[in-house]
Amino acid sequence: MKNKFRIFLTLLAGLSLSVYTPAAAQNDKRAASILDAMSNKYKSMTSFKAVFTYSPEGGRDMKGDATVKGTKFRLKMAGQEIFNDGKTMATYIKETNEVNLQDFDPNEVGDLNPTRIYTAYKKGYKYAFIKENTEGGQVYEVVELSPTSASSQVSKVEIKVHKKDKSIKSWKITQKNGQRVTYRVDQFQPNVQVADSFFAFNSKQYPGVEVVDLR
Repeated sequence: MKNKFRIFLTLLAGLSLSVYTPAAAQNDKRAASILDAMSNKYKSMTSFKAVFTYSPEGGRDMKGDATVKGTKFRLKMAGQEIFNDGKTMATYIKETNEVNLQDFDPNEVGDLNPTRIYTAYKKGYKYAFIKENTEGGQVYEVVELSPTSASSQVSKVEIKVHKKDKSIKSWKITQKNGQRVTYRVDQFQPNVQVADSFFAFNSKQYPGVEVVDLR
């Protein structure tokens, strides 16, 4: 289960899997405008909560949710949960009732940090507008990102952005080994009221939990 959750985090941050290479000259203006508007929308929020569906091709769908406030975040999916209060990152595994604690280093975690997911496209990718499509009476713009680094594990990423409000509807990651996974945003709440304590693991709320301190 622990390995599965690490895979989930890696895929969630698929936009960050390549090494920085300037690529601005290779990007079309419409794609850049869409991505910048989307990025600015999320960066302007003080906090947000997203409920999403993770759909690996050929596998079963899984539900998850993420709450972000500034540099703090909390992720939940597949029987595991990650707490980050800006200082300590705690990974709780429900199946074994175990939590691993480690110092939070944003440089080490990099864009696995969901507080950076909406700006990760700005480094290591070229991007192009692909098409518009309509779903449920709503118009979406689809942008395709391609890594500029040959060492990237990702072949391409398709991001579907609501044309009117610039929110993300979904993103599909295709890896070089052919594996595909889609994330679909089912619910989104901007500027949610959430206390800082929500992002810190509290062992009192998990009776009998085994604490593994890796700090």
